[in-house]
Amino acid sequence: MKLASWNVNGLRACVNKGFNDYVRDSDADIVCVQETKLQEGQICLDYGEEYSLYWNYAEKKGYSGTAVFTKLKPLSVRYGMEEDSEPEGRILTLEFDDFYLVTVYTPNAKRDLSRLDYRMEWEDRFRAYLLELDAKKPVVVCGDLNVAHQEIDIKNWRSNRGNSGFTDEERSKMTQLLGSGFIDTYRYFYPDREGAYTWWSNMPNIRARNVGWRIDYFLVSERFAPRLVDAGIDADVLGSDHCPVTLTIADR
Repeated sequence: MKLASWNVNGLRACVNKGFNDYVRDSDADIVCVQETKLQEGQICLDYGEEYSLYWNYAEKKGYSGTAVFTKLKPLSVRYGMEEDSEPEGRILTLEFDDFYLVTVYTPNAKRDLSRLDYRMEWEDRFRAYLLELDAKKPVVVCGDLNVAHQEIDIKNWRSNRGNSGFTDEERSKMTQLLGSGFIDTYRYFYPDREGAYTWWSNMPNIRARNVGWRIDYFLVSERFAPRLVDAGIDADVLGSDHCPVTLTIADR
């Protein structure tokens, strides 16, 4: 089974830059999308009967939002962590027979770190939510987690120390999440691989020079490790300032 995740930074714009080609060519069983930036009725995607589409829209127009396109029929779908508590459309959970799939667009602390306190509180609630799910069956978490966890995950780590996405506080929350029973699948397979990034600034030549950050992830419950086959980064896929990330898992 193949899963893909992509922060498209506006799905309507990304569709015009090859999104549907990627979905078709990747042949993923499940495609997770973050930062859709649209409301119901603002886009029409026609994949026939191949994929069922699930959306969590933000209340604010042109902001945030998540989606999952799946060939597998879920047992249940949950929008947000709690009922009526997630107006930014950041979390979508699909329950399958043998695992939960959670796609997430983690709040940005903002350049001036004005949202860092909120981010810390949100991280604690999100970790508790994942552990609640994990108590029932294994969890696969994917999306834009808005943090480069280790120095190897960011090109210019010295000059970015303390900046949004690379503060000690944000990195420690990722460490805490992994320490509570989750695996960073890319580092599971490629612990020492450098230059593996998923987001690049839109400044000139930044992406061409691969001056990037790895902030998009697939995490899984530790007991799910025997089913891991491979994790990947499709850095050559354009259409957003992020690129897709993938996870291949074995059937039971």
